[in-house]
Amino acid sequence: MIGLTGGIASGKSTVSDLFKEYNIPVVDADIVAREVVEPGEPALASIVEAFGNDILLADGSLDRQKLGGIIFQDQKKREILNGIVHPVVRERMTAERDRLKVDHPAVVLDIPLLFEGNQLHLVEKIVVVHVDPQTQLQRLIQRNDLTEQAAMDRINSQMSLADKAARADAIIDNNGSREETRAQLEQLLVSWNIKEGA
Repeated sequence: MIGLTGGIASGKSTVSDLFKEYNIPVVDADIVAREVVEPGEPALASIVEAFGNDILLADGSLDRQKLGGIIFQDQKKREILNGIVHPVVRERMTAERDRLKVDHPAVVLDIPLLFEGNQLHLVEKIVVVHVDPQTQLQRLIQRNDLTEQAAMDRINSQMSLADKAARADAIIDNNGSREETRAQLEQLLVSWNIKEGA
């Protein structure tokens, strides 16, 4: 079991896509987290109970932008949200991992908050996608159309990339091209003896 993590806008989804090109399945925490807060899901009801009806859109779905604006500036509220969502996400991801590992020599759990959420027990090896701080900031500003301050709030709400890299089994430097990133991943898979071949 491989844990894939990084910082916001470090290019983790690029590496996730590359794993899939090698026929290594990826269970994405962000996708699972979106599924568990769909209308009708118990986690959404708990979020509304904690944060009020204001965080719902007219169609009854979660207003992610409004909720993001609240939790990225308030650690206590972020912890409340994580306390609701993380256990449900973890349960679904574990079930999916166990289903996939029957047919695959490796399964990747793509978990942005692998360290912050203390989920290291779910994986055997950890890969951190790393970029330099300036690249991370610029990518986030462009990708999410944020002010520099809003982007910094989001970056600072996570453990630093340097701290994550220090605790990783492997680091993929994603400052360069996709092909350079792919070459690093391929080398890693060969060294870990789990390459399924693209």
